[in-house]
Amino acid sequence: MKKYEYVNVKISKFAGSKSEGHRAIIAEYASKGYRYVGFIPTDIAEYGKIKNMDLVFEIDC
Repeated sequence: MKKYEYVNVKISKFAGSKSEGHRAIIAEYASKGYRYVGFIPTDIAEYGKIKNMDLVFEIDC
């Protein structure tokens, strides 16, 4: 059986800004034994830019 964790990440408002906060989150969960499996956009602007997303992690129970 698998257990899933979802971590919400807010994307910066500044156009063209580079986000690296997700790397620290992925490294943190990897150190706890979780595996990164993907992301789910949770808020998308009307012009298609992702504003928020959930990073999805799994671990064997």
